[in-house]
Amino acid sequence: MPDRNPDVQAPQNFALIGVAGYVAPRHLEAIQQTGNGLIAAVDPHDSVGILDRYFPDAKFFAEIERFDRFLEKRRRSNGQPVEYVSICSPNYLHDAHVRLALRSGAHAICEKPLVINPWNLDPLAELEAECGRKVHTVLQLRLHPAVRALKKVVEAGSSGKVADVCLTYVTPRGKWYPISWKGSVEKSGGLATNIGIHFFDLLLWVFGREEKCELHLSTPTRMAGYLELERARVRWLLSVDGDDLPQGKGENDRTAYRSLTIDGEEVDFSDGFGELHTKTYGELLAGRGCGIEEARGAIELLHTIRTSDVALREKHLHPHLAGAGAGRGATPKASEAL
Repeated sequence: MPDRNPDVQAPQNFALIGVAGYVAPRHLEAIQQTGNGLIAAVDPHDSVGILDRYFPDAKFFAEIERFDRFLEKRRRSNGQPVEYVSICSPNYLHDAHVRLALRSGAHAICEKPLVINPWNLDPLAELEAECGRKVHTVLQLRLHPAVRALKKVVEAGSSGKVADVCLTYVTPRGKWYPISWKGSVEKSGGLATNIGIHFFDLLLWVFGREEKCELHLSTPTRMAGYLELERARVRWLLSVDGDDLPQGKGENDRTAYRSLTIDGEEVDFSDGFGELHTKTYGELLAGRGCGIEEARGAIELLHTIRTSDVALREKHLHPHLAGAGAGRGATPKASEAL
């Protein structure tokens, strides 16, 4: 186990909501690797054998009400409160579970997106102030070495320079995806929100605020569009369709493909993803985490994308949509396509 962060004085008590979910193992590992302990977890699904690998002694609840009661008892006990609640539940439940954490006297650590709709941010900020606890959100790409290096280059560049950026993210999903909550725009926020929020946060963090937004394609499996930011023109494509993987990726090698080019040059951030959650925990435990205001820009932008009309503009099309591919599955309204 790595050395503890010197900024954190003692092991903290954690609880986790959504322990049976896809991203929960990254949080379990981060809690363990930062030298802290998990004392309770909750999930309506009981396929939670992953706890044996990290925290076999943690209490498990299948009902959120009993978990809530457990947190309240710990809050009222002497010297045994839960200091942090990690939230890995479906997107549409995030703000409710953040409120549960704050009201139980714990800080909240919430997976992306913190909320689906931007108007839910200010009430969380008000409750954060009332409870005297902090809302943290996981924006781990800000800690990726290649992204931090890119930000320094952009900030050191000449004033007024606008980069040409192309973002492509293909992460194939099976037929289960649209049937699950992730396929529901009301529950996930749609494809761009569910799989793309980290990348939109990256773009805003590096290149500045949004000035123009176009949506070129929106289907349940593929979305694409164009952004003008303060210091970049961005063509982007997100897909869970395996047919969008580059040539050479066959049926036995259906892995994620991430590509970010700046003025034609590739930014290599294919490696280093595995430890970013642990780095995120280390930062927030030391008081340097991302909170509500850091999350706001991407959530507002994704709401704009989600509610935009689809309109193809050849001038700004992502290269992958050129020619016949541009019309595949295109629809007139983003809300209808999602």
